[in-house]
Amino acid sequence: MDIEIHWFILHNAPMISTDYIEVAVTLPVNQTFVYGLPDTFRPDACPGMRVLVPFGRRRVTGYILEGKEESGPYKTKDVLDLLDDHPLFPESDIAFLKWVAGYYIYPIGDTIKAAMPAGLACMDVSCAFVSVKGAQALEAGDLSHEEARVLGLAAAKNGISLKSLSRRDPAGAAILRRLEKKELVQVTVVLQKETAGIKTEKFISLPKQTPTQQIRMSAKRQKILSIVREAGEVSLTSLKRNVPTAPNLIKPLAQAGWLRVFSRRVFRDPLGDPVTPDTPPELTDEQAAVVQEIQGRADVFSPCLLVGVTGSGKTEVYMRLVADAVEKGRGAIVLVPEIALISQTERRFRARFGEKIAVIHSMLSQGERLDQWRKIGLGKVNIVIGARSAIFAPIRNIGIIIVDEEHDYSYKQESGLRYNARDLAVVRAKMHNCPVVLGSATPSVQSCLNVVSEKFFQLELTRRVNNQTLPEITLVDMKKYQGTWGTDSIITPELGRGIRSCLEKGNQVLIFLNRRGFSTFPVCASCGKTLGCPHCDVTMTLHKGEDHYKCHLCGHILAADIRCPDCGTGKIKNLGFGTEKIESMLKTLFPDARVARVDQDSTARKGSTLAILRQIRNRTVDIIVGTQMLAKGHDFPAITLVGVICADLSLSLPDFRASERTFQLLAQVAGRAGRGEEPGRVIMQTFNPDHFTIKAARNQDYLEFFNQETPFRKALMYPPFSRMIQLKISGKNAEKTRDHARLAADLLEQLNTREPKAQILGPIEAAIQKISARYRWQILIKGASSGNLSRMVSAMVRDPSIQKVKSVSIAIDVDPYSLL
Repeated sequence: MDIEIHWFILHNAPMISTDYIEVAVTLPVNQTFVYGLPDTFRPDACPGMRVLVPFGRRRVTGYILEGKEESGPYKTKDVLDLLDDHPLFPESDIAFLKWVAGYYIYPIGDTIKAAMPAGLACMDVSCAFVSVKGAQALEAGDLSHEEARVLGLAAAKNGISLKSLSRRDPAGAAILRRLEKKELVQVTVVLQKETAGIKTEKFISLPKQTPTQQIRMSAKRQKILSIVREAGEVSLTSLKRNVPTAPNLIKPLAQAGWLRVFSRRVFRDPLGDPVTPDTPPELTDEQAAVVQEIQGRADVFSPCLLVGVTGSGKTEVYMRLVADAVEKGRGAIVLVPEIALISQTERRFRARFGEKIAVIHSMLSQGERLDQWRKIGLGKVNIVIGARSAIFAPIRNIGIIIVDEEHDYSYKQESGLRYNARDLAVVRAKMHNCPVVLGSATPSVQSCLNVVSEKFFQLELTRRVNNQTLPEITLVDMKKYQGTWGTDSIITPELGRGIRSCLEKGNQVLIFLNRRGFSTFPVCASCGKTLGCPHCDVTMTLHKGEDHYKCHLCGHILAADIRCPDCGTGKIKNLGFGTEKIESMLKTLFPDARVARVDQDSTARKGSTLAILRQIRNRTVDIIVGTQMLAKGHDFPAITLVGVICADLSLSLPDFRASERTFQLLAQVAGRAGRGEEPGRVIMQTFNPDHFTIKAARNQDYLEFFNQETPFRKALMYPPFSRMIQLKISGKNAEKTRDHARLAADLLEQLNTREPKAQILGPIEAAIQKISARYRWQILIKGASSGNLSRMVSAMVRDPSIQKVKSVSIAIDVDPYSLL
């Protein structure tokens, strides 16, 4: 164990002195277990560390929660191994993680696993290996087609796990049993190691004693000795920059005693290019008042909704509050909704705080994310910037939590542990007794109601920095151009003239369309059938640059020259449009302009997002076509025109939050215009110019929207006027899935005994009835008490009649954001 880590544990992590420990195992079980702690592990074991424990016939990873004086009524098994040299999370966060598991009705071990960096789990996995007899049979070709396929998969991978085989071939398990009886494969249990690990690097220094053994000194060896002597200590990586052959040269020098070579843990650095330190600007009167008000509540739990118009300087307020927390010896967590936004925020914070920050988001490699996590856990940094998963960062003494763009639905995790990072920020701040600031120009209906009910207090920034004016917003009624030919039906003459005028002034244009691809509605020209995904109930999308059709739900791909699967003869006519088609149109209409596209496709490769944002910042592009990735938070002063291709896209979705999302998205993207010296302009194309959502977005007035929207929500008792849990039932067999959904609903009705009773809606087929070859049903449970809803759902999923059906799964989504 490193001396530094040993010192850290000694001063920050309580050692366990008891004979037993409580462990949360990384399996879908709704309880913790007690294990014996052998004497060999006791001097090093702390809460928050991983252990390898026996569970039935398997070995799995578990997390130490606390020491136990007694084993309880059951005979305990002993811990097999201690997997960490320091805790992955502080003891103070165990109560928080237990709360998360309870509220979202998710196993505690899997909750902790979801909160930690990926790749840390160790467990026994059943794997199939090809025997000598099997290899001979495969080479001789004496097997059936199915047997040869399964045996080939095992041979190609030098062994394959049964779980992986089932994913690749649904019938694989049955075929494998047949092969095992013939002694063509051997099935055995293998301990699957963690895939993320610490990184070590070789360092070179001079020995403490004078070397006595003589060695021939070439010019390069002398150069190496000179570099090490001057630096005192140097890494092999940096030494190779000066002497490329250093790895071969240092070995004989070390053997002769002229150099000392040793390994040390290093942290991988995911941060971007170096930034120039900045000087804090003078705050506006509004900014100063906000900072002073929140600083005055620094030592108590204070949930604040900070409403600031786009460009009002919310980020500068955040940095002042973070600086205040750091000066007091406490830490800070800053959440941003999009990975694309992290770069901008991280650069601004690095310019102010130097290398005192860590970043956490899903685009980091497993090793990079683990290194960032360890730096935070060891107290090397105390400011964390990241997407939703950063809310679990292991900061011990939090002084403030900030959630930028608090309204954004990217804070909601839609698989596994379906948590909302914004809500968890409030809970964690309460547990650390510190302020939490939820900032937005278009706050959520939920947060607005919390202000009205005095659960939150509200502060406002009503003016842009430097008194910049809000952009002028023009609505263009698309009904005027229905039936027109050419590009006018998509890029109207009004928008075209606006783009031309903006380019002539040397400014940048942002064109917004929240739809990817080239063609979104491919239809057979002969039979009229749409080209749908064979595994999902959605149409395929043409991606012209990649020359294929792709399903945006399951990723299935079809060749671009495919004939109609229904009639077998017709050519596919590509209707509809996405960002790729808009990009192509703009290049044709404005051939002299430099056009870039920012969407999930163009930023798929690691580092590509940063590269495109750098181009925009350096003004090497003139027109940017983007999805919602560019709709919020970005600050590009040269953008003076924002064009919205179709403002109504999300209004018609079968979701009670459709209007709220549309308003927020439109108001946010409009706020990208006019953030520099020149005033901005926004042109919104819409088929519904009189809809209250469109009008509120045009007026940039969140209160106008709130006052129009809340009566509908209250009348129908939708959140935030009720609590809601959505059950997502899915299976590969349509009838079994339907029957299981009905069984779940019947059980819920039987459990719905407390007054006032909850409202159970469904079961009903989901809006998208099939995704990834799984049929989907859903049930909505609404009520006044989240505790009552949680009790009903927990009892239902534990019912033996539910648990015995393994082929149909029930996913629990507490406080759902999407009902699709």
